[in-house]
Amino acid sequence: MPRIAVVEGDGIGREVIPVAQQILAAVRPDLEFFPVEVGYGRWERTGEAITSADIGTLKRAAAILFGAVTTPPDPNYRSVVVRMRKDLDLYANVRPVKGNAADIVIVRENTEGLYSGVEEVGPDRATTLRIITRKGSERIARFASNLAKGRRHLTIGHKANVIKADTLFRDVCISVAAEAGVPFREKFIDALCLDVLQHPRDYDVIVTENMFGDILSDVAAYLVGGLGMLPSANIGDRHALFEPVHGSAPKHAGKDTANPIAAIRSSAMLLEYLDDRENAALIEKAVGQALASGVKTRDLGGTAGTSEMGKAVLAALEQ
Repeated sequence: MPRIAVVEGDGIGREVIPVAQQILAAVRPDLEFFPVEVGYGRWERTGEAITSADIGTLKRAAAILFGAVTTPPDPNYRSVVVRMRKDLDLYANVRPVKGNAADIVIVRENTEGLYSGVEEVGPDRATTLRIITRKGSERIARFASNLAKGRRHLTIGHKANVIKADTLFRDVCISVAAEAGVPFREKFIDALCLDVLQHPRDYDVIVTENMFGDILSDVAAYLVGGLGMLPSANIGDRHALFEPVHGSAPKHAGKDTANPIAAIRSSAMLLEYLDDRENAALIEKAVGQALASGVKTRDLGGTAGTSEMGKAVLAALEQ
């Protein structure tokens, strides 16, 4: 019986993750769910947002369903998400952007770059070190190239014309893609962000370093209705975590207005990771049917709340 760690986190994570868990339980009653509390709410209460014991618990799960956490502007607060990605070595962040206008998969290196956590903050100067390594670049390039083999082609997004660290990333990605026999091209990340919006069907798999992938996927969300629609997977060689791309959105928490579709689609990606493509496809189909029936949350131009949207997807599953 696969054991799934459920981490609601903060803000709207506490609303959308229970909906996603309910959908998962409907198609896979054999799954065993257990909660793990991490995040800003816990930090306020106990002084610890996440512990080594929590990491150990997460490592024992078959997969992790994760909501979102709030990161306050406090120098003593270490990002929960960054720690989980590093401690679980979840080096590949996979963000599908799929809808009527696009079918793109953004593969983002997940452990290096400006999110490495190597920082110094002083009264007159703050420094964040951008780390790009050959090892990190090679394994994300291999991951993206392997994914592109089953699709069309690979685009390498970078800023090597300005940032020298990107020269290493670009060159490694080109070498790995060429060795894998994958058709590829390269594009400067700023031009890429614009062109993805103007010509989305020209793109298939895109690989980037950490921060650029974060920005690009947020930009591309425009193509499919916004961040409330985007799921993601954080995958390593031994562990995997699945989460909606949106953040904790504390201003919207507790109002039953958050769109749960990104979380529901993340649960479908979790099933794919467990080699259950059939039920993953059923969830995706149910999401499409619910939206086609006219049930939509406010971010999509509708009036449905979080729970109503979840019920619509469940009803579509039962059909």
